[in-house]
Amino acid sequence: MKEIKTYKITLFIIGVILLLSPIVYLIPEDGWNIKIATLKFLSKENFLNPKKQEKADISNLISDVDTNLLLIEPIDSTLIKKEIDSSEIILPPIKKINISEIPVVKIQINNSGKELMRNFFERLNGLRISKEKISILHYGDSQIEGDRMTSYIRQRIQDQFGGNGPGLIPANDVYNSFSFNQDYSDNFIRYTAFGGKKLREMHYGVMGSVARFTPEYKLDSTFTIDSLIEQTAWIEFGPSNVAYPRAKSYNNVTMHYNQCVYPTKVIVTQNNNTIHEEELKSDSAYHILKLSLPSNLGKIRYTFTGKISPNICGFSLDGSSGVQVSNIAMRGSSGTIFRRLKRNTLIPMYRTLNTKMVIMQYGGNSIPFFKDSSGVENFANYFKSQINSIKRMNPNLFVIVIGPSDMSKLKDGIYNTYKLLPYCVEKMKEATIASGSGYWDLYSAMGGENSMPAWVEKGLAGNDHIHFSSKGAKIASQMFYDALISEYVKWNNNN
Repeated sequence: MKEIKTYKITLFIIGVILLLSPIVYLIPEDGWNIKIATLKFLSKENFLNPKKQEKADISNLISDVDTNLLLIEPIDSTLIKKEIDSSEIILPPIKKINISEIPVVKIQINNSGKELMRNFFERLNGLRISKEKISILHYGDSQIEGDRMTSYIRQRIQDQFGGNGPGLIPANDVYNSFSFNQDYSDNFIRYTAFGGKKLREMHYGVMGSVARFTPEYKLDSTFTIDSLIEQTAWIEFGPSNVAYPRAKSYNNVTMHYNQCVYPTKVIVTQNNNTIHEEELKSDSAYHILKLSLPSNLGKIRYTFTGKISPNICGFSLDGSSGVQVSNIAMRGSSGTIFRRLKRNTLIPMYRTLNTKMVIMQYGGNSIPFFKDSSGVENFANYFKSQINSIKRMNPNLFVIVIGPSDMSKLKDGIYNTYKLLPYCVEKMKEATIASGSGYWDLYSAMGGENSMPAWVEKGLAGNDHIHFSSKGAKIASQMFYDALISEYVKWNNNN
């Protein structure tokens, strides 16, 4: 092969630069629009004054966060030998918050919302005497997927007020949660209200998703019971070795189901030993199958046999008292599905769970698609109607909205906050407070405009400049928990 001289390479590079240089001075900022595409190139302004990545200074913000639990390591499940007695609520004393420990961002709320918040705090305090079990449901988009954020919030709340287990889990989980392990047979298909395969009717339950091992047959001349073949399917789950301690200890397992229209038999085994057999109620209404176990060690498997599958809406894994905190992640959702779900399925399930607080963490999936301010306003108003819908189904429910995080859009090699994101935060805040709910501003808690690149730089968020890393999710969760517990301490000090 003939060797190319160094000077020839240098001349070639200089020639290319001279050839392209006029384009830099002639091309407009937004490029040349031709019929089939837009041609863009380095502009004169960017050539002479290259843009630099802007990043918010978050050093003080991160150092102000109480990170006592950030480095908590999951305990080895082999150390859990004794049977679980979750009737004994562990309630460590509430630490008084000093002036220096005021949360980075407070919960913003009006007077009617404060009344609901006080009612919720009274319920928490009453757990010492009532030994009842109450639920907090944490709805959100992919920012909480896999039990991110929720797992940390759960551990802090349960350590403070009692409670065990990961709470409500999907019938077939697709997010690889680190708070529990799950597997299921190939014929169990997931149906969701927020994307993917959908049910004909919206009998999803509070998680917005169900699992079925047969299609939704409509019995007529085409499909008769005699023409259908009996099928067997299974769902199996157990505690995860990497879960927080509270999440991996539970002694109650409750299956939630509806739309059972034909006899279905279920056999429950623990570590391959049969512990329960039952035929599900086939009246199509919402029902539960609750089992109390001496221990949650090992795997629990539900094996179903029937010609038409019921909707399996999820399983509650919890203790007998305290606070249950459930992660309900809806990838791609903007939180605008609740009004479409069947109330006759939702209401009894909310009541069975004894739901007293709902966290709604949405907004991020809508921001990239806003074209102008009117789109933001329409979304905020529609989101408000979703909050009100949930509240109508749950009288005296306390709702907190966690707004969208900072999100960056890449343009010309620079990451900047989406243009309409701050306005979306403003309008969501207005809508939430007007509904009598609390708003916690995650965007401001992160540091505001262009804070996401700083979080990415510190390893607190992924390179997509949208999702938190595991450590970042813990810090964001700690800031939210600080805001919630500070409100509780203020209320408690005045009572």
